[in-house]
Amino acid sequence: MSDQPQADLSLIARQQAQLLSEMGTLRDDMAVLTAIVQRLDGSMAGLVNEIRATHSQYNRLDRRVRELEGKQQ
Repeated sequence: MSDQPQADLSLIARQQAQLLSEMGTLRDDMAVLTAIVQRLDGSMAGLVNEIRATHSQYNRLDRRVRELEGKQQ
């Protein structure tokens, strides 16, 4: 049993402080990654809205052109 190091309170306190520091780092990393995903998700939602608006605009233009073509014939 003398081959194993003794675990005293100072060792446990240092390890606990290290774990808390690592947990804080992970929490900060997760906050940044979550913000990135939310931004990308918002960008994709904006892109979908833009595509829908463009499609609606194109359909309206197409109807107007067809009306004009029908009047010319």
